Amino acid sequence: MKLEGKIAVVTGSSKGIGAGIAKALGAQGATVIVNYASSQRDADAVVAQIIENGGTAFAVQADMSLAADVVRLFETVKAKYGTLDVLVNNAGVAVFEMIDDLTEEAFHKQFNLNVLGYLLAVREAVKLLGPKGSVINISSILSTDPYLASSVYSATKGAVDTLTLALARELGPRGVRVNSILPGHTNTPATDGNFAGELGEKLLAGTPLGRFGEPEDIAPLAVFLASEDSHWVTGESIRASGGVRGVGY
Repeated sequence: MKLEGKIAVVTGSSKGIGAGIAKALGAQGATVIVNYASSQRDADAVVAQIIENGGTAFAVQADMSLAADVVRLFETVKAKYGTLDVLVNNAGVAVFEMIDDLTEEAFHKQFNLNVLGYLLAVREAVKLLGPKGSVINISSILSTDPYLASSVYSATKGAVDTLTLALARELGPRGVRVNSILPGHTNTPATDGNFAGELGEKLLAGTPLGRFGEPEDIAPLAVFLASEDSHWVTGESIRASGGVRGVGY
């Protein structure tokens, strides 16, 4: 039980990679706060699975792009536990469109959640994180290998990797580590149908391990970064992609 007694917040964890991470942290003994914006039923299902497997969890609604919601989330954690050990910044949104179709709305929607939301969460989390605290930012291989029509989304993930390093340097003196995980092509509700046809064949051909990822492939890396096993790891952006280098289109 690498995380026994730890308190962990996982944002956007009602489904997909976030849900996989929440369940993995719970299985290793952490008490998990399952955050969701709108999918209460899915969040409750994740909580139920963690509890069924002997863990402790509860769900908290908060839109991580809204400062007031972020503050309320961490105030809830403070009121209930008074401390925090792990923050997994996972809540995100992607809008894929060519530059000819770029809108301010799509830009702000992605940056407000994918970047500002991460920063707001860290701002509130550091009030509770003590020495040996861990912040894990979920980025993407698109931060270095952008898809066609992904200019804004890829830019948000590039920002995540940069703020990860900046915050690692800022928070290191407090004993708080900050790292990011860059998932590759991963099967989630958000990517359902995206890997079909010719595109899927190209993506699969460029994946040395020969398959698309699953949330369960990403979760063990989050457990490692949350645990003392990674006590000398900070400021790193770690790919979990099955070996993908370049998307090929």
